[in-house]
Amino acid sequence: MMRITIDQRTLHFKQPAGTSRGVYTTRRSWLVTMSDGEHTGLGECAPLPRLSCDDLPHYGQVLRECCDEVARTGVIPTRDLSRYPSMLFGLETAMRHLQGGNIDCGHGRQLPVIYDTPFTRGEEGIPINGLVWMGTHDEMLSRLETKLKQGYGCVKLKIGAIDFERELDLIAHIRERFTPEQVELRVDANGGFTPACALKRLEALAPYGIHSIEQPVMAGQWQVMARLCQDSPVPIALDEELIGVNTRERKIELLDTIKPRYIILKPSLHGGIAGTQEWVRLATERGTGSWITSALESNVGLNAIAQLAAHIYGPHIEMPQGLGTGLLYTDNIAMPLEIKGDRLWTSIHS
Repeated sequence: MMRITIDQRTLHFKQPAGTSRGVYTTRRSWLVTMSDGEHTGLGECAPLPRLSCDDLPHYGQVLRECCDEVARTGVIPTRDLSRYPSMLFGLETAMRHLQGGNIDCGHGRQLPVIYDTPFTRGEEGIPINGLVWMGTHDEMLSRLETKLKQGYGCVKLKIGAIDFERELDLIAHIRERFTPEQVELRVDANGGFTPACALKRLEALAPYGIHSIEQPVMAGQWQVMARLCQDSPVPIALDEELIGVNTRERKIELLDTIKPRYIILKPSLHGGIAGTQEWVRLATERGTGSWITSALESNVGLNAIAQLAAHIYGPHIEMPQGLGTGLLYTDNIAMPLEIKGDRLWTSIHS
């Protein structure tokens, strides 16, 4: 009989992480360890407060019940757990690690294998975007300068917290120094625009060669978002809009109604590994682009998400992924991952 243990952790941000929904200073995570008596597998279950559809007051208790069922049957009930995507992702990760084993990265370090890819073997790096969190104008400018000096070819700005004109100043600052061909610029409004002002703001952003804007208005307004996707001079990417859309039929309805240019997938929010793969298949069939990002997991979740991205889009991934979150915490879980320039690598040393 399989055995699954749970270890709850609290991670601490090096600096406050600001979004239009609020500021994170800590992050709760539940690590699940699956054992069959001979091998073990590690996964991470980490719902985002006030955002995940499975952000439950008794999360630990529900997770324990799910783990007990998987331990009893040896099978992950993917359809039943689709309403608990962060739990599903953690259990899927642990099961795949249990089956895939580890890679010896040297110096006593082991990398959990979720998928066997050139990235996992340390042969290829995954291009990632540099993330600039919300803050004051001066804070964001300083963070932006740091990302540019580090050599990122794609920078993502969280917007919607300070005066919009000041945010435009930051974007203009980038374009004074770098063309769209030199630095790809993405912005994420986290639903911070109102339907009344959204199109006007998108038109104001357009002259700066923005690659895409993520979730300009709050989720759940499909007709509003469909009109924006049709009229916006800036390509629109959906993120929060996908949360809680779990069945294949509902996913098809959303994509066919809104017709976004891109969707952005976080396995902990959007149906785990199985749900993410289904979203990508359905989007690709419709000519809709996609990329994968972390949802501020520890390095345990980040490693699994990076390997999933390499499995889905690789080898030779060209689209920058949102995987630059491994340095966010003062007390992250050690994992042989490293950022070199604007790529995430598995760190393998002989």
